[in-house]
Amino acid sequence: MPDITHPWTRFALVVIIALAVAGLVHRVADLFLRRLALRHPMGASIVARANTPLEAIVPLVAVLAAFRAAPDEPARLIDGLEHLVGIALIGACTWFLVRCIGALEATVTRFNPIDLEDNLRARRLQTQVRVLSRTAMVVIIVLGIAVALMTFPGVRQFGASLLASAGIAGLAVGLAAKPVLGNLIAGIQIALTQPIRIDDVVIVEGEWGKVEEITSTYVVVKIWDERRMIVPLQYFIETPFQNWTRTSSQILGSVLLWFDYGLPLEPLRGELERICKAAPEWDGRVMVLQVVDSNDKAMQVRALMSSTNSGKSFDLRCKVREGLIAFVRRECPAFLPRWRGDVEGPLRNLEHRAQARSHMG
Repeated sequence: MPDITHPWTRFALVVIIALAVAGLVHRVADLFLRRLALRHPMGASIVARANTPLEAIVPLVAVLAAFRAAPDEPARLIDGLEHLVGIALIGACTWFLVRCIGALEATVTRFNPIDLEDNLRARRLQTQVRVLSRTAMVVIIVLGIAVALMTFPGVRQFGASLLASAGIAGLAVGLAAKPVLGNLIAGIQIALTQPIRIDDVVIVEGEWGKVEEITSTYVVVKIWDERRMIVPLQYFIETPFQNWTRTSSQILGSVLLWFDYGLPLEPLRGELERICKAAPEWDGRVMVLQVVDSNDKAMQVRALMSSTNSGKSFDLRCKVREGLIAFVRRECPAFLPRWRGDVEGPLRNLEHRAQARSHMG
């Protein structure tokens, strides 16, 4: 029978009792949280994601408490193991916080879908939550690594000496971290001011696309031909760009065509009205046909139509362009744009030359 008065035996008993209490506490807390999650959907997501880190945190806390309550002799011998458990606890707490933030982001995304016609509010919420959650995750991970490193005496002394002589070294670190810190600050600015949101239609570097993803350092823009453009967050703070869905997805589309001056405009307006009313892409707000330019050869006609979003606007513009060209070719082919030249002048010159030759002959 083991001697209960022996320090190592007492230490083993303390650890066993601590682990048993930790298991009991975890089970009671898990039952309570699951009941609470049945009433709150957001709580269910947090419980589902945070359960695994909690399974590590509770035993680690118990073991660390057992180390602190152990007799002096075992505590001195296992000092390194206690340090290792402390680092593991810091990592588990960091993991727990990151999973909780991810659960919050997933819940907001699930209850605010963007695959709706009027999704402005959902895109605003998703953008704020995604950017702020990614930024918070980066900050928490960095702080967790910093706290874990500060548990080492050598690293702590180095940090203190670095702060004490923070002249050139601090400036160098600041310059090296400028892109990272700049993107983090830009992410917070984007989340608060929202110059872009998830699923926004933008023109970046001359490319048309949609904002597909916003991370803590960059934005993924899905180009219309399935390419992806990766743009740093700071770009949207420092560089002008076009946002076609800043306040609404409604947009005007235009079609420009050249026709002869003799083309009657009223039948063309009637054909535009017929095409728009037959097209499901037209939202019924705007439908205008005007002469907007002219030169010595033809006049330029602009058809202006409205749609609920840029994708439908593109399809409507194609339909209107094809329909108006087909109408003019079918009904008024003589008024398609043609090149003209002065024929009378050259004919007279030929006649004069013929007369001169006859006189000379």
